Order: sequence, then structure tokens, then C-alpha cells
Amino acid sequence: MNNDHKVKLFLVDDDAVFLKSLEIEFLQHADFIIETFATGELCMENLSHFPDVIILDYYLDGIDKRAMNGIATLDRIKAVNPDIPVVMLSSQDKIDVAINCMHHRAFDYVVKSETAFVRLQKIITTIFRYKKMEKELRWYMERM
Repeated sequence: MNNDHKVKLFLVDDDAVFLKSLEIEFLQHADFIIETFATGELCMENLSHFPDVIILDYYLDGIDKRAMNGIATLDRIKAVNPDIPVVMLSSQDKIDVAINCMHHRAFDYVVKSETAFVRLQKIITTIFRYKKMEKELRWYMERM
């Protein structure tokens, strides 16, 4: 498969071990182009690389306490390109945190756990099903 058909995935997390393990999981199970970032600021600086999906940690202040948190990063991503699906990822297993992420236009919310990778894979599959349906609907509407 050439790079034109690969999904470009941004992984953004300040936990270097978790970030690397997530990257390895994605590379072992699917054909992705992956870029990793330890801060929201670095993610924002690289949005011109046109990611298809961003997986974004909720806190992001483990390395630098002044770093932009996940919600602020999500808001900035959506201000630049509201069509990029962003999946929030956190160790917080609280419904109010998940609801807050959804209010800020996250596509979904995943709790960091032993099943997080499988859940992320399913969400990415769902994202591309939606995109395919939207494309087919646009094609159909243009021919009416």
C-alpha cells in the first residue's frame, strides 16, 4: 500500500512509555503513518501534515506544567480544522470528564486501560465508515 492510502495518525501524550506502546500497537496491527508528540503545542505546530485522526491525551502536563492541556489543544485543533476527528484519551474514568470532551467536539473518549488499543481501533474504523458514507451521500446528492 502506498502512502496516499495510509491513514495518518497523530498520537499526542506526555507519557513517553504509553505513547511508544500505543505507537508500536498501531504499527503492528495496521498500516498507518504515525507521528507522535509529547505536547499539544507540538501537535499544533504539525497540523499542516494533515492527520486523518488525532488521539489526544486529556492532561498533557506531565513534562511541562505550563503545557497546554488536552481540552485547550482540542479547541485549537477544531478552530483550525473542525473536520479532523479527535479521540480523547485519559486515565480519568469519570463520566463528567468524558461529557466535557464531547462538549468540546471530541469524536469519542477512551479510558487508558488494557483494552484502550482495541477500543481505539474500533473507533478509527467507525470514523472511516462515517467518512465513506458522507462521501457516498455527497456523490448521490450531486447527481440528483
